[in-house]
Amino acid sequence: MADERKREFEPRIVAFFCNWCTYLAADLAGTARLQHAPNTRVIRVMCSGRVDPQFVLEAFAKGADGVLIGGCHPGDCHYQEGNYKALRRYNLLKRMLKDMGIEEERFRLEWISASEAERLKWAVDDMVEKLKALGPLNFEVPREDFAGEESVA
Repeated sequence: MADERKREFEPRIVAFFCNWCTYLAADLAGTARLQHAPNTRVIRVMCSGRVDPQFVLEAFAKGADGVLIGGCHPGDCHYQEGNYKALRRYNLLKRMLKDMGIEEERFRLEWISASEAERLKWAVDDMVEKLKALGPLNFEVPREDFAGEESVA
């Protein structure tokens, strides 16, 4: 029964793509009619460095099974150091998510330039396959019980 549910499972991936590189690669993939898994919901950001850690946490809290961040290759950022900022945040978030019990494979950072539509296709398909193997993320946001506490107002 659990194996049957895993087979039917289609992961939901929230993808934050840099406007100048990865988003254009996604556009090129569509123009070139490259077939890739339709599991991603793309959010265009001006730079991967603008992806706030809260965006990633909120995506997981609202039901995403995985989060993919796509940015320019190091040294090619249109905002000079935005992708280095994204890399620092990614490493910190990866540790935090691990402490929260979320598998490392559910959060990914890829450097994909505007001309790398094939790489984008591979990254999305690979992430979908890994998430299918992991199964759905059973992550519940804990509800704190304030019953019995005095009002602060």
